[in-house]
Amino acid sequence: MSEELAKKECVPCKGGVPPLKGTQLEGLHGLLGNDWIVVNEHHLEKEYKFKNFAEALDFTNAVGEIAEEQQHHPDILTTYGKTKVTIWTHKIDGLTESDFIFAAKVEEANKAHAV
Repeated sequence: MSEELAKKECVPCKGGVPPLKGTQLEGLHGLLGNDWIVVNEHHLEKEYKFKNFAEALDFTNAVGEIAEEQQHHPDILTTYGKTKVTIWTHKIDGLTESDFIFAAKVEEANKAHAV
């Protein structure tokens, strides 16, 4: 289901809109799946595991390319064998549909990385 989200484009938030809550948030989270965690209805996070630092760094760079392309920039923590991605819309200090779209694009990058 995240494939449908991944086909969409992130839309820059200009502010002035409330962050997603409740059923709206649950619906998008259900579409995203893939072990993403919604933390306090505020941000999304997921940790990816790799065999070594080089693989984690390659994935981190792929996420960075998506971020630049979509103009939507996550927090990324890369350590030996792991990359943790944390996403939210800073402008409204919460989640928008674009955060879920970005997460779905990260999932697609992970699938490509695993091949």
